[in-house]
Amino acid sequence: MKLFKTLILATGIAAAATTAAQAIDISGAGATFPYPIYAKWADAYKKETGTGLNYQSIGSGGGIKQITARTVTFGASDMPLQVAELDKIGVIQFPTVMGGIVPVVTLEGIQPNDLTIDGPTLAKIYLGEIKKWNDPAIAKLNPNAKLPDQAIALVHRSDGSGTTFIFTNYLSKVSPEWKDKVGSNTSVDWPAGIGAKGNEGVANNVANTKGSIGYVETAYAKQNHLTTMKMINKDGKTVAAVPEAIAAAAAGADWEHAPGFYMILTDSPGAQAWPIAGATFILVPKQPKDIEAAKQALAFFAWAYKNGGEMASSLDYIPMPANVVNLIEAHWKDIKDDGGKPLY
Repeated sequence: MKLFKTLILATGIAAAATTAAQAIDISGAGATFPYPIYAKWADAYKKETGTGLNYQSIGSGGGIKQITARTVTFGASDMPLQVAELDKIGVIQFPTVMGGIVPVVTLEGIQPNDLTIDGPTLAKIYLGEIKKWNDPAIAKLNPNAKLPDQAIALVHRSDGSGTTFIFTNYLSKVSPEWKDKVGSNTSVDWPAGIGAKGNEGVANNVANTKGSIGYVETAYAKQNHLTTMKMINKDGKTVAAVPEAIAAAAAGADWEHAPGFYMILTDSPGAQAWPIAGATFILVPKQPKDIEAAKQALAFFAWAYKNGGEMASSLDYIPMPANVVNLIEAHWKDIKDDGGKPLY
């Protein structure tokens, strides 16, 4: 649980540091999904340039609220905003990395990727319809597993979460019942289970609760040594949440023709594709209140695209392809100072 403790500590420091603005060069807030890689990039960037980053890992909903209120230099969300929403709050958005959401469990005798789940069954679990681990629907998918006669302890996010948006977007695609009863958003009316704050909170709760199931970004599963599940994808193939599978899910993404970089990657076709994949996004005002801070933020992300690919891959994120980075940096010309001059 070392990473969880470190993340909580770092997040707490970041929140406290908002009162010491003179020590902070760039401020951002939002999605917990990319926090591990943003923290790693920030550490390397600080050592190289001396410029610091205060990133508050508070969830996508909070990130959207804070950038709307202009209390941070940039917001972060795993739920992409439509062009009309971007225009309404006067921001542009761009993706930084792609990643996967993976179901994780704590079951005695079960090792990572011992169990396989499919979308409809996962939806029934989160609807509260499948209540025990030895339910026939789970047993059918895992004929060789020793499934306990144990109640399933459901864990979900309690905060406004882009991870939840990606997860529920997927469930809405594979389960008409889920789509009708619950739907997809950063916050939903969960039919069952207990809530935990952030990917950090879900990871910690699952790790410490026997018989539990939750969903986290793959970096949290990896760093916290959680027991992941395999999934059956759109093509009917059983896949694990490895970088190659997440990359396969993103392979068909047409970023060039995505208005405002709006892109959903869940339930993508492809024999190797991981079904619960998504990108994470940055939101920056078109006319920033603090011009210098906005310039520094763009410089940070330009550095990350150029130098941060290996760091992202080490945490099982998928870096943005070079051609997409070119599109992103061209899009930054829409960010202007008071005189209408592009910042980048």
